[in-house]
Amino acid sequence: MSNSLTIENRLESLEREMAELRRRLNGSGPAGNWLDKVVGSQQGEPDFDEVLKLGREIRSADRPSDNGGA
Repeated sequence: MSNSLTIENRLESLEREMAELRRRLNGSGPAGNWLDKVVGSQQGEPDFDEVLKLGREIRSADRPSDNGGA
């Protein structure tokens, strides 16, 4: 009988833990879009405007010239 009480106690413990895990999963909600988390995250960083400027320069340099190479 001692063995059956131990099994019952373990089962009750597992059921409590499962209920807690379900509660946590249901309360967390959807993960959301990763992009929403990073948009604007660099705002106010002192060098961010310089990074944007350099990125524009690099993209501009990669474009073909307007005169068609002539």
